[in-house]
Amino acid sequence: MDKAGDVILGGLFEIHFFSVFPELSFTSEPQHPTCHGFDVLGFRQAQTMAFAIEEINRNSKLLPNMTLGYSLYDNCVKLGIGFRAALALISGQEEQILMEESCEGSTPVLGIVGDSSSTRSIAISTVLGLYRVPMVSYFATCSCLSDRKKFPSFFRTIPSDAFQVNAMIQILKHFGWTWVGLLISDDDYGLHAARSFQSDLSLSGKSCLAYLEVLPWSNEAAELRRIVDVMKKSTAHVVIVFAHESHMINLMEEVVRQNLTGLQWLASEAWSTASVLQTSDLMPYLGGTLGIAIRRGEIPGLRDYLSEINPNIQHNNSYGNSIVNQFWEFTFQCRFAPPPVGWVENGGKVCTGKEDLRTVETEFLDISNLRPEYNVYKAVYALAYALHGLLHCEPGSEPFKEGSCATLETLQPWQLVYYLERVNFTTSFGDQVSFDENGDALPIYDIMNWLWLPDGVIGVQNVGEVKMSAFNGEQLTLDVDKIFWNFESNKPPRSVCSEVCPPGTRMVRKKGEPECCFDCFPCAEGKVNNRTNSLECFSCPEDFWSSPQRDLCVPKKTEFLSYQEPLGICLTAASLLGTFTCAVVLGIFIYHRKTPIVRANNSELSFQLLLSLKLCFLCSLLFIGRPRLWTCQLRHAAFGISFVLCVSCILVKTMVVLAVFKASKPGGGASLKWFGVSQQRGTVLVLTSVQAAICTAWLVTYSPALHKNTHYHNDKIVYECVVGSTVGFSVLLGYIGLLAIVSFLIAFLARNLPDNFNEAKLITFSMLIFCAVWVAFIPAYISSPGKHADAVEVFAILASSFALLVALFGPKCYIILLRPERNTKKAIMGRSTIGTTER
Repeated sequence: MDKAGDVILGGLFEIHFFSVFPELSFTSEPQHPTCHGFDVLGFRQAQTMAFAIEEINRNSKLLPNMTLGYSLYDNCVKLGIGFRAALALISGQEEQILMEESCEGSTPVLGIVGDSSSTRSIAISTVLGLYRVPMVSYFATCSCLSDRKKFPSFFRTIPSDAFQVNAMIQILKHFGWTWVGLLISDDDYGLHAARSFQSDLSLSGKSCLAYLEVLPWSNEAAELRRIVDVMKKSTAHVVIVFAHESHMINLMEEVVRQNLTGLQWLASEAWSTASVLQTSDLMPYLGGTLGIAIRRGEIPGLRDYLSEINPNIQHNNSYGNSIVNQFWEFTFQCRFAPPPVGWVENGGKVCTGKEDLRTVETEFLDISNLRPEYNVYKAVYALAYALHGLLHCEPGSEPFKEGSCATLETLQPWQLVYYLERVNFTTSFGDQVSFDENGDALPIYDIMNWLWLPDGVIGVQNVGEVKMSAFNGEQLTLDVDKIFWNFESNKPPRSVCSEVCPPGTRMVRKKGEPECCFDCFPCAEGKVNNRTNSLECFSCPEDFWSSPQRDLCVPKKTEFLSYQEPLGICLTAASLLGTFTCAVVLGIFIYHRKTPIVRANNSELSFQLLLSLKLCFLCSLLFIGRPRLWTCQLRHAAFGISFVLCVSCILVKTMVVLAVFKASKPGGGASLKWFGVSQQRGTVLVLTSVQAAICTAWLVTYSPALHKNTHYHNDKIVYECVVGSTVGFSVLLGYIGLLAIVSFLIAFLARNLPDNFNEAKLITFSMLIFCAVWVAFIPAYISSPGKHADAVEVFAILASSFALLVALFGPKCYIILLRPERNTKKAIMGRSTIGTTER
């Protein structure tokens, strides 16, 4: 179809589905291929270009004083035919390749609108790019065409497949579909889409391909059966199909045969609105399909233009009439005269050209869903606006030689490319049209959903859109409430290889499987994770530990010998009981201080001993409760000095008893002069001062300190006091042990003195228990961790203190309180005439 004009624009459209090439005999000139299978939608797209050019010619503001013409060709869905047509357009040697008439030359075109196929566009643009002839496609989506080095003059008004892939990935993310199957066509359209899917999914790290299958062009039953078997066995419930209508027709026959239901289909723009698949037989399988569709637009006045097409209107050439006649015969199921032989006889009608298009139901006049046509419309206007800018340039500001402007007589196609790159206009429908540095239009897609309408008719509804914004990037808008889901739950399906790993766990990928397939393992103790699907667990800070659910860090429990726990309560009670008992005994001794038994047992040393025992009981309280720095430093010093004071008093008592006994023998009185009151006090003071000096040196050099121990229990902080210097602690205990052993040995030597007088046996027994307790204490203390070490030490203090208190003062209190008749000088002296030093 042709129309003359000052500038000619070319067009390539699919007006026939099939073509037949003649056999090459090499004995005669080859015949042109013939095309059949009229495509009414392809014809409507061609008519849309003609309408757009007519509209531009009526526009006084766009390209004034100039007329656009067109030359439209049918590519018959064949690369060879489309390629030949494109070369004819740019060379000016246009052959009317679908005519029987002779060739007729015309003016070369300035730009071409087409082609509809990515494969054909790649081939044609490769050649057109050599001459910088602009080509604006309305349907070729392959992302490979964005390569400006290979295709320097290619533009398109349909988004690239790269954006379509991103749109689909956004839909997958929106519904949480991470495990999907992918079916592609065996051509540039499908193969490049598969490559984009694989790279984009790996970058996102959110979704994986369960399988990738290539659909055959022909109806290969065995291959289709294998592909459907793969789909049936897979756990993926979402299937993306990047293919053409013909592929889906063949595939769905096998799907129906195997009754494969329960899948959520995601359609590419090539078949997302295909009416041939919207049948009652296929809807049980394809119902609920979500599809990416070319942006729907509105073209005012197009329906009136289409309805005025008539074969009786003369066109510029017979080819135009031929196409219109084919359209007319296809629409009214008639034949123009002379009809084929037998046509009338078999009941066929003869076309008159007076039939009215408005009286028949034809998809040709249904402009409610203009998608490819809208892209054709925008492509024509893009070329027109570029041409307008080229012819209305300002001299000196243009990139051409010496800043000159082009004229209609000197116009070259390569000059138009520069202005196409800078086109920016808005259609009457409100869509902005411009091209980026790769020749791609500002991308926008509609999201379609297949459903049963209330009247039982199959329909496709718009449920959202995805577009690229200069400010906000890619934006997906979905009206989820409108979406029809072909499942009993009427909800989106789950399609994951592995369920989400909840907080408190980490993902461990399964070996040899995609990254979406993983196992969930709980975080180790001390590590947490508060996110889903995390690859790692994170260690808690030093003073924190993981919760039982391993989803957050909680403060560690603290452990020390507390006043609130049963063990602490018992030890505290025992300490206070010992202190109170010492006070009671001291009170008894003070009250009965003039009685013989008190005087005979050296009352001053007894009072000192009771006071030191009281200090021993009280110092045990320093080991109970939360340790502080001052308690750590004080506890062992107080314990060491108190026990040295106690043992020193016992040692001096023992030595006094032995000296008194020797003094009772002839010539032994001189021994008492060494154990007078002053000497006794001095000895106790000196012996205690030595321990005080040891403690002072220890505290000054390597003082005990508070320590938060995390080694005993991972989930607890054990508060303990470290001794600082093991040598200092050993010297402190060793000095107590030395005094205790000396006391024990002296008391043991004096054990056979008169029973009623001396207390050597009591001292021997008490020191034996004392030494046994502290000998047992050392291994028990070393092997006990944390608060148990403190409990062992407190127990040793209390046990040895009670042993001394009971062994030394129990019998005396018994006599004083219960057997007062024995508390006499005669009873104490017995048969002996031994004197005693009363104190």
